[in-house]
Amino acid sequence: MDIGPPLLLSGALLPDGRAVDVRINSGRIEAIGASGSLSAPDRLDLGGYLLLPAPAEAHTHLDEAFSATSEPAAETVELLQRRITEAALGGLGYGATAQRTHVRIGDGHGLLRVEAALQAGQNLHGLMELQTVALPRLLTGVAGAEGRAMLREALALGAHAVGGCPDLDPDPVGFLEFAIAQAGEHGRPLDLHTDAGDPVRFLRLAAVLGATGTPVNLGPCAGLAELSGGALAGAVDRLAASGLSVTCLPQSSRCVGTGAHTGGVRPLLPVARLRAAGVAVAAGSGGLRDTANPVGRVDPLEAAFLLAASGGLDTAAAYAAVSTVARGVLGLPPVRVDVGSPAELLAVRGESLHGVLSGGHSRVVLHAGRVVSRTSAVREYTDTTAPAVPRQGRGGPPDRS
Repeated sequence: MDIGPPLLLSGALLPDGRAVDVRINSGRIEAIGASGSLSAPDRLDLGGYLLLPAPAEAHTHLDEAFSATSEPAAETVELLQRRITEAALGGLGYGATAQRTHVRIGDGHGLLRVEAALQAGQNLHGLMELQTVALPRLLTGVAGAEGRAMLREALALGAHAVGGCPDLDPDPVGFLEFAIAQAGEHGRPLDLHTDAGDPVRFLRLAAVLGATGTPVNLGPCAGLAELSGGALAGAVDRLAASGLSVTCLPQSSRCVGTGAHTGGVRPLLPVARLRAAGVAVAAGSGGLRDTANPVGRVDPLEAAFLLAASGGLDTAAAYAAVSTVARGVLGLPPVRVDVGSPAELLAVRGESLHGVLSGGHSRVVLHAGRVVSRTSAVREYTDTTAPAVPRQGRGGPPDRS
């Protein structure tokens, strides 16, 4: 990728209120100084913009994107690739320079969707990083034979992580044992779905995974929201001891419990309690205008807003869930607005983190030190105090009727 000459981000605001210049060279932050103190061949004025580490999308399903409203069509690699690319670029415009998509394998899909996602990732190289998680349905018994074969092939093709939902398999522990073996053999992490509300099953799952020595992420863990008292305390303690990370989905119904409860309001995932226990909690988007979430979008700032609004987190912790922690889930190096850090950055028009989470529409996105996306939002109001503008007739004086 062409690195280009050094780039100066001029007059950007930091969350601590300072206005700074940031010089980027060879894909990294080379220098930071007071506003007006640095120079570079290329300059981008970020006056009035808050500069943040770029967020990452930790959990989405781009192969299902737009399926809530689009007409069913015969799946081809080309069609799926276009869908995944369009969805990923939408997330990039919101600031997610790294994204992880769970992609179905087997069950009539074969490896078509994995092939499309991997090709989309290659085509997007230089703009962003796209990771693919192979998502089988069953892995045990006779019924799981196809899933086992497909998982092996998907990893051989280059899938970045082993996925799946052990809750759906007749033998959840057997599912995990095969998934763990494949992850170890191919040197890949595990990123698994679970909504288990049964505390015994959940604790057994966490115990098996915690002993792997392989990086493991669980999501959306909606079943945790159904637990209380000692059952919840035990599950939280087990997760903390296991070293597993959790990705919740605040924009999707998949991030909240679905079991029996009263009052018509679904309980929220205990995000603050998990964090207090030392569990790394990331946040993702989940569905993107698909049947699971017909109005979803890959906007990390919206996920952070929802965590801050209803998840018991302050704004800094909520943004960390979609940036620092999310990048950790993806196995990527940390990003900071600091000298030496990779220049993965998001500039949002606004003066504070509180402000941009509640309405940051104009955004500038940098990946590997290059501007890869710009969004400019203009809002205009009608001046009701000004006199009405006379209507002009054709070729004559103003119409005074």
